[in-house]
Amino acid sequence: MTLLAGLLGRRITAEGPLRLDQYMAECLLHPRHGYYATRDPFGQAGDFITAPEISQMFGEMLGLALAQVWADQGRPDRFVLAELGPGRGTLMADVLRAIGALPQMAAAAQVHLVEASPALRAVQRARLAGQEVVWHDTVDSLPDAPLYLLANEFFDALPIRQFLRRGGAWAERQVGLSSEGLLQPGLSPVHPVAALEHRLADTREGDVVEICPAAAPVMAALGARIAARGGVAIVIDYGNWRSLGDTFQALRGHRPEDPFAHPGEADLTAHVDFEALAIAARGAGAAVSGMTAQGVLLERLGITARARALAPKLAGPAHEAHVAAHRRLTHPEEMGNLFKALAVFAQGAPLPPGFDQG
Repeated sequence: MTLLAGLLGRRITAEGPLRLDQYMAECLLHPRHGYYATRDPFGQAGDFITAPEISQMFGEMLGLALAQVWADQGRPDRFVLAELGPGRGTLMADVLRAIGALPQMAAAAQVHLVEASPALRAVQRARLAGQEVVWHDTVDSLPDAPLYLLANEFFDALPIRQFLRRGGAWAERQVGLSSEGLLQPGLSPVHPVAALEHRLADTREGDVVEICPAAAPVMAALGARIAARGGVAIVIDYGNWRSLGDTFQALRGHRPEDPFAHPGEADLTAHVDFEALAIAARGAGAAVSGMTAQGVLLERLGITARARALAPKLAGPAHEAHVAAHRRLTHPEEMGNLFKALAVFAQGAPLPPGFDQG
């Protein structure tokens, strides 16, 4: 049993079962025992690998997309270049290298990172050494300026609530204790849920629907800033247009495991509901692209041409790894279809490059 498991067990004994979002928040962000507070989870030595760690081409393509938006929107002489959940800082480093080919844009960019983990802030500081960076706990403190923002695998880590349909109402997933005192999932009594009233039309008995209470406020804040000052937010994550099914999962040492087995020592995520993100951004006055598969987006932005340009400089295992990285990022059977992308931009501005119409 982990230290956090013991703490949660005592809390459940005293207060009753936890909602799933409460459990996720404690597991990921507890100040002493939370997953992100205690480690660098990325890479082969961690628990998972994200697209920026697979290949520099991922960040380069997104950097070029931001550059096109910057040019299309009048080349503002000051803008916030931001990232939500920036991991090791690899994506931002690759974006900065890509926009470095445009000295005017590079000079106008002010780098801001939204990162709650002190451990990861230290990694980012080292990765971006020499670059002036401002860190934020939330999006609310970002400066009032045109906003060019990336969020890669950020929303999937926000805590979710999970509901199981029972007749015309819902039972909510909870975390309680077994007779042996171990953490285990359970269900609340069945009750109506106003936020899911519309889902009674497209679900059946036994279907699971997930909602992410923290996601809509973040997207609304971003949408309002972009609607007022211009820019773009590009969200890339695994998920679908509308939540349906149990997608709550844990990853530890690059292997799936029981999400209740080692609280605080495994990454907990769930698929992103892109429809909910789009609704929040549009409600704040921004325009939204259609949901676009990651592989399609990267191909439209020119990743294959970039891969071919880099290939002659590589040989042996390095060349093989390069080819494998391109496939992993773009192929429909790998990350190409599993991951989706959405762009939020100002009303009346051109559609960001690579995206489908909304």
